[in-house]
Amino acid sequence: MFSKGSKTPPEGSKSEVSRPSAAEVSTAAPSIISADLKIVGNLLSGGDLQIDGTVEGDISTRRITVGEGAIVQGAITAETVRVYGTVAGEIKASNVHLAKSARVDGDIGHQSIAMEAGASVNGRLTRLDKSPAIQRPSGAAKSQDSAASNGSSGATPSGGGSSSY
Repeated sequence: MFSKGSKTPPEGSKSEVSRPSAAEVSTAAPSIISADLKIVGNLLSGGDLQIDGTVEGDISTRRITVGEGAIVQGAITAETVRVYGTVAGEIKASNVHLAKSARVDGDIGHQSIAMEAGASVNGRLTRLDKSPAIQRPSGAAKSQDSAASNGSSGATPSGGGSSSY
């Protein structure tokens, strides 16, 4: 700590600070849709998403939190879904948490679910045997190919097709 040695780095060593990778950045901070923002269209993310405004479209992401004043009108597919606001559409996730202020109008497919007293669900709760397939931004073509090979309808969020239950 208090050495009398040289303070300059030895030749050939990097003195630059390396940038974090995209994966490190996505775990550091979620993408946020603020309360005064309305998005019409589908959202596709490989990271975390915080919705405080309104989204009219389907959402596919790793983790999503629907804030207390937020409204989502569309299907949500994720590993983890936390709902404090309103969702009008199907939810498919490994882990689902519904807070007491949550209002869901649609079916929920889950591996694990937790509901606080006061949460409202108008739809079916279905236990999934395996994690739902989450589309990744970099592999959209691969997702469609794998959906076709496993016997699903192949409908994508942007396809506008209906899914069967």
